[in-house]
Amino acid sequence: MMEKNVQDYVAQKVKELIEAPSCCAEAKAAGNAWLAAIGTDKEAEATKNLITKLELDLVPIDGLIAFASSPAGAQVFGEEKAKEVEAHAKEIKEAGAKYCDCPACTAVAAILEKKEELLA
Repeated sequence: MMEKNVQDYVAQKVKELIEAPSCCAEAKAAGNAWLAAIGTDKEAEATKNLITKLELDLVPIDGLIAFASSPAGAQVFGEEKAKEVEAHAKEIKEAGAKYCDCPACTAVAAILEKKEELLA
């Protein structure tokens, strides 16, 4: 069973993830399921599901750059915003970022930093 302080930290980050406008429906569902499972016999399974989902959702910085510069990125963000996102992504990559820094990805990265403790 994970330590209470780790659980509290991750619960806060999961709530931030769920509230993030950039959070996909699947990650939101996995986060809500995990929160609901805390303290139940379904917690271990929900934790594994959450980690699996979040590992798939964390956007590598090169993926963000590629998406923002693509026609699909222009469709999602709008043409001007896509150019801004691409420029921002290149800027943070230059500064050493490995992942997208939107609120959802930031929360996911924080949660995944606690992966070993979560799965212990």
